Amino acid sequence: LHLSAVKLAELHSDLKIQEKDELSWKKLKAEGLDEDGEKEAKLRRNLNVIMTKYGMNGKKDSQLVDTNYIKDGTESDTLDDPRLEKLWSKAKTSGKFSDEELDKLWREFKHHKEKIHEYNILLETVSRTEDIHKNVINPSEENLVKEEILHNKHRELKEKLRSINQGFERLRKVSHQGYDTTSEFEEPRVIDLWDMAKSANFTEKELESFREELKHFEAKIEKHHHYQKQLEISHQKLKHVEGTGDKDHLNRNREKYAMLQEKTKELGYKVKKHLQDLSSRISQGLQHNEL
Repeated sequence: LHLSAVKLAELHSDLKIQEKDELSWKKLKAEGLDEDGEKEAKLRRNLNVIMTKYGMNGKKDSQLVDTNYIKDGTESDTLDDPRLEKLWSKAKTSGKFSDEELDKLWREFKHHKEKIHEYNILLETVSRTEDIHKNVINPSEENLVKEEILHNKHRELKEKLRSINQGFERLRKVSHQGYDTTSEFEEPRVIDLWDMAKSANFTEKELESFREELKHFEAKIEKHHHYQKQLEISHQKLKHVEGTGDKDHLNRNREKYAMLQEKTKELGYKVKKHLQDLSSRISQGLQHNEL
């Protein structure tokens, strides 16, 4: 796969979550609690996202993001969207951003690209399901269940599209004006969650509690970013030492690399699981708004 050390750790975290979700689904299925197959369909969709994200779907140039920060101040990916490319080019040449801020902004652009990609996968899934549903001649109770599944998927599409539109407006504003020093959050995933939470059916007390939890979540993400960078540096050092023939030095670097790799995997899993939980809570609040 030719993945970087950071990307391998990310793949491990994603697969660990997928495995846990599949085990939970098997228990539900054994108890007859996924009769409509919605949870199974979502698992397949998530696996499809993982396969595409890491270039494991048999298609060339399908990997999304290779690293989580800019190497030597330059990006190695394309954003696959002329509007995003134009905004990024404007931001880079504006002189409004320090190197650190450009690094942060590039993470926001990559995060937005991933959101669009996941939306397109879901849209393709919904379109296939609709085509199958249209070809059914005799209506039945099973088809009514499938209609409910389609309704849920359309609601999920609506939420994702709203998040994409909000995210683009934020990127447009930041690219033109620079970062707001009074901004409450910096991490793009946290900003997304906070914007969505403010639109959900939360009381003031619940929203304040959610804000505090997001602060802890952002600190967890920053810690993960730190270990990702340290892992990448350690990987480069290890490759250099391997060519020197110094066994003692090599063993020390291997031990450090293994430690950083495990810590990065562990933190990656915790971040993604926490993100899952927070997103689920917001989704429930948004659904309540529609009722």
